[in-house]
Amino acid sequence: MRRIAATILLLCLLAGTAGGIMITEFCPDPYLPRDPDEYLVLEGEGLLDGYIISDGEGGFRFPVGTGISGRLVIARDGVAFERTHGYLPDFEIENHSPAVPDVVMRGGNFLLANKADELYLYRGATLVQEVAWPADVHPREGQVHYLEDGVWDPRPLFIGQSRFGSAIFEDVAVTAFVAPDCAYEIFADVIASAEREILVNVYEFTDPVMAEDLIRASERGVAVTVLLEGGPVGGIPQEERAIAGALNRSGIPVLMMTTTDAAHARYRYDHAKYVIVDGDTVLIGSENYKPGGYPAPGLQGNRGWGACLSDPGLAGYFREVFLFDIEGRDIVPLEGTAAEVRTPWVPAYTVEFLPLRATGARVTPVLSPDTSHLITRMIEAATESIAIEQAYIKNQTEYELNPFLAAAINASRRGASVQVLLDSFWFNVEGDNDNDEMVDLINRIAATEGLPLEARLADLEGNNLAKIHNKGVIVDRQAVLVSSINWNANSPGFNREAGVIIEHPDIAAYYAQVFLDDWEASCANEGAGGPDRLKMVAVACILAGLMGLYIYRRGRV
Repeated sequence: MRRIAATILLLCLLAGTAGGIMITEFCPDPYLPRDPDEYLVLEGEGLLDGYIISDGEGGFRFPVGTGISGRLVIARDGVAFERTHGYLPDFEIENHSPAVPDVVMRGGNFLLANKADELYLYRGATLVQEVAWPADVHPREGQVHYLEDGVWDPRPLFIGQSRFGSAIFEDVAVTAFVAPDCAYEIFADVIASAEREILVNVYEFTDPVMAEDLIRASERGVAVTVLLEGGPVGGIPQEERAIAGALNRSGIPVLMMTTTDAAHARYRYDHAKYVIVDGDTVLIGSENYKPGGYPAPGLQGNRGWGACLSDPGLAGYFREVFLFDIEGRDIVPLEGTAAEVRTPWVPAYTVEFLPLRATGARVTPVLSPDTSHLITRMIEAATESIAIEQAYIKNQTEYELNPFLAAAINASRRGASVQVLLDSFWFNVEGDNDNDEMVDLINRIAATEGLPLEARLADLEGNNLAKIHNKGVIVDRQAVLVSSINWNANSPGFNREAGVIIEHPDIAAYYAQVFLDDWEASCANEGAGGPDRLKMVAVACILAGLMGLYIYRRGRV
């Protein structure tokens, strides 16, 4: 009996060891030509004697006595891997660097194919793990496939991107504000309060007044750093290059994230919009640093939401994100120009909403792609109401709803009242598959199923707004999402985005009041701007022409 028990214990220990060492990450299609920097990662504890890794055509093992304690990186070419990632791997498959130990090849050609291949992990003759693509993961160039809680690729991850986890910060002081009413005054006050450091990450920066605020801060000794997107839609505008030039001349470094000879851009777009001041304050929102995003009080601009949050822990979280993002090899200086920037004329605007200050808020940072799933979780938790105000909503495919929208519609099926307000500026309604069609789709779903669900196009003229640029959500009048994350397939999964979920009844009530004002100004199935009126005129002309043709033909009979 003792021998049987000992045998069973030994088998259990062996099984536990075999199950504890696993392939947890691999990248078969990196950006370098011919993929010399492809790699895989083993994680676990113990000796690797007897372990073999194969792709079905070739394989390798490790030198006798090799142990693992945590993470082990095996690259095809150690030098190429270092060029991409900035450090040497633990082992290499091809002998290129004397500083990197070689694995022991067991014949065949071990080479990870880009579109379809397999990885096998054996311990002796026992298959411990298998992963195949495209069956288990869906490969893309530059994508890193990784295992988390037993699931492959819970979200897209590309070479060089961060993996920040969820965090919650309690007892945060919050100042809620909205554009165009009071956004600039909050920005100006925050920048004027800086004593040591200002870190700015924004997609586009063309506002000379906001640039002057940063220059004045620099002149009084504050260390200012600005990070911009290096390839925005339409290219870097001349106004932004002029802003960069003015900042550079004042000693402020202006950086941009873009594809370089050294590295591919880590994100499709650096679309975040936040400022960190003195390591204890974060100003974050939906708007770019443009005259329409932060207009002077009394001037027309976009509808956007923002929040100023005071908490050293929260600010430290975003500061870590910022420092991570500016250290990549895809970061280069933005060359500015000496041109002048003039603020364009805009109509006057009657301020309706002043900032609201509150304490004791719970705040959860939301980053794309790291933690954008928290938006879905927030919407899924709704029991009473959801208010959504977005620049636009795009479905995943022709047959698959946007996942955030799908979560909201499912909440309406549980009885929650859902309101969706979308922008009606011409570029969001002139096509055949944009906001007016989305409003129609949502309302048809609501009518077909009898749901407490309604969508509207914003009446920009009636509310004297340039456009809706917001990306906001209010759930149960308790939690609010303030962010840069658009509702499309790209923003939550492939961009660098930033936002916060604020839980505080007074803060939620503030944004709900603004939303209701925009909502009530926008009658159901109406409110699209000029393009819809053009459509109505066109229809009227066609009808008039047909009537004229009818009368003409009757006269000929």
